Amino acid sequence: MDYIKQYFKELKGCLDRIDLSRLDEIIELLFNSKQSGKQIFSMGNGGSGSTASHLACDLNKGVCGDKRRFKVICLNDNTATVLAYANDMSYEDIFVEQLKNFINAGDVVLAFSGSGNSENVLRAVDFANKEGAITVGFSGLDGGKLAKLVRYSVVVPINDMQKCEDVHLILVHLIMQRLIELDGQKNK
Repeated sequence: MDYIKQYFKELKGCLDRIDLSRLDEIIELLFNSKQSGKQIFSMGNGGSGSTASHLACDLNKGVCGDKRRFKVICLNDNTATVLAYANDMSYEDIFVEQLKNFINAGDVVLAFSGSGNSENVLRAVDFANKEGAITVGFSGLDGGKLAKLVRYSVVVPINDMQKCEDVHLILVHLIMQRLIELDGQKNK
């Protein structure tokens, strides 16, 4: 029982240290991108890739109340494309090469990296910045290079990858629920 209590205590501590104003800015950014028809791209590796995929599902399917819908593509979901770029170029280029096909100025790129130092994520964010996209990073530990590279950064302040990923998924659900509320308010 003590282990369970300690795990929950550490999660609660992380949540209490999240920059709420930054989250609010990201929610507003996503809502505005939907209203203006901008694309949103998400990406990550491993558990962070699962979170990026989950976000795409939640925004594409879960927040579809009005006629205007989110346009979200998770860059790690197309296995054949990811493997082709990894095999023919390098694993470090799997996300940036996909962005070269689709990105426009003003689109949003959401990057998930527990360490904040995943080279393939960093290359894609750097490219997105140069193309005039708006970049958002969700990381852990000290934020890594990602926290400094993106326009909007959310760092889960803990040196535990699993708890970092737990909190990232909580934030994805919070974002989704708030966007549903905003969508409902707009349609009143």
